[in-house]
Amino acid sequence: MSGAMDAPADHEPDPTDGTEAAPAAAARRSVRRSLASIVLGFEIIVVFLAALVIWGLAPTENGTFDLPPWIALAAGGVLILGLVATIGLLRFRWGYGVGWAIQALILASGLLNPAMYFVGAIFGGLWAYCMVVGARIDRERTASADPGKEQE
Repeated sequence: MSGAMDAPADHEPDPTDGTEAAPAAAARRSVRRSLASIVLGFEIIVVFLAALVIWGLAPTENGTFDLPPWIALAAGGVLILGLVATIGLLRFRWGYGVGWAIQALILASGLLNPAMYFVGAIFGGLWAYCMVVGARIDRERTASADPGKEQE
């Protein structure tokens, strides 16, 4: 027997579990989760391009902090894998905390290239905005669908 009652408390309901009709399940998806996925998806592209720029601008011998230039590509690849994994982890509440940590890492990459402070600030602001607005929309949708449930 599979259903919402069997799901752990920190796990959002899975709209693909087949227990409800497709339109009702699609309407159940969290706006916050959707917005977070969009922001992380765009960050994948930006981090890829930023890693190429940092690698291309590095001196041929030793780059920033006396690291070889290929470290920028490796770090960018690891960060991209973290972004992809975080998109999958958004079904858990703690996945949003991982998203905040990724935002901090992107901001910290400004140590390698100061332009990344700007990129990190932009995406950090987008992330914060999506978290606040997405949560508010989800609360409003819950309140209109089932009055009294928004207090949970």
